Amino acid sequence: MITALDHIAIAVPDLERAIRRFMEDFGLPFEGTETVVEAQTQTAFFPLPPTRIELVHPLDGQGAIARYLEKRPGGLHHLCFRSDDLDADVARLKARGYTFITEAPHPGAHGCRVIFVHPRSCDGVLIELSEPPAGEHG
Repeated sequence: MITALDHIAIAVPDLERAIRRFMEDFGLPFEGTETVVEAQTQTAFFPLPPTRIELVHPLDGQGAIARYLEKRPGGLHHLCFRSDDLDADVARLKARGYTFITEAPHPGAHGCRVIFVHPRSCDGVLIELSEPPAGEHG
């Protein structure tokens, strides 16, 4: 079951500049960065309980975020919903006709399992579903 809005992801062409903006201009607490090799991203986190803002930047100029930034100067990339049973949510959504970017969940940031719902299934919005590691509730 989907339990919360986990994060709002913003694609940024210059990660360090964006981190400074969110810290210095908006005064948000900075949680740190993480390289997500599977997604080919460098990611920065700003907790805003009960959710967070996630800045995503292409790792070595590769991957989906790099392709996104080739077409636009940056901006809202996706919304992520937290799930307490990712496999059940995926099965339920597939049964309702939703399509996914990948066939199965894969590793994401913070040790979560993630999968993306294709934007054509959600009125043009890319949706990520994320299940925290066992024992964690986000």
